[in-house]
Amino acid sequence: MLSRTDGPRRETLRRELARTRGGKKPEGYAPKLVLASGSPRRLTLLAQAGITPDALRPASIDETPKKGEMPRSLVTRLSRAKAETARDQIANDRDIADAYVLAADTIVAVGRRILMKPQYVEEATTCLSLLSGRAHRVLTGVCLITPDDKVRMKIVDTRVRFKRLSRDEIEAYIASREWRGKAGGYGIQGLAGCFVQKIAGSYTNVVGLPLTEVIGLLVGDGVQVHPAWHKAGDTDPE
Repeated sequence: MLSRTDGPRRETLRRELARTRGGKKPEGYAPKLVLASGSPRRLTLLAQAGITPDALRPASIDETPKKGEMPRSLVTRLSRAKAETARDQIANDRDIADAYVLAADTIVAVGRRILMKPQYVEEATTCLSLLSGRAHRVLTGVCLITPDDKVRMKIVDTRVRFKRLSRDEIEAYIASREWRGKAGGYGIQGLAGCFVQKIAGSYTNVVGLPLTEVIGLLVGDGVQVHPAWHKAGDTDPE
């Protein structure tokens, strides 16, 4: 999906740089990347792909679903809102005004029911009880805003099936506190990996950032990602 986003109404350094560049990338241009998140999981996944953001700009927005809002619509709306919020934060920052801005939003859905990040033990227990012995979907909306404010979107949908969880398993997982800050009340990369019977689709999506799609968006806009892989090979021991 490709569209254009409206920036701030007043003139900004970001708009000035985009206009001066005229859609062209000057020789020696080294694009910068701002991640609209402070999630350690997303940083780890990007590092796995050889990417280190130049700055983090966590976007604080209201993530409450609208009445009747469907899962795909929700992750699309939230990921774009996060990206645009971060874009506006850097619009006059001389160091990163013309950076790419990457944002993502992940939710867990059981049918039409959306499971957000539980805040309390009771909410986390309800999530795990609902997921027990059944399949659910993990959806992530990924939004990339280019330096000239074009918007590229991807939605990644992964199906996960949990085994039937005993009361002791649920209570033990709640006691681990690993559920905090996790969509659906679990993290597949941790203890909850023991609950997964089957997964169809992107594993990194369930962790919080679908790497294949993120790299595809960046490379598709001409960002050189793979040179970092060559450098990694030069530093690794034989």
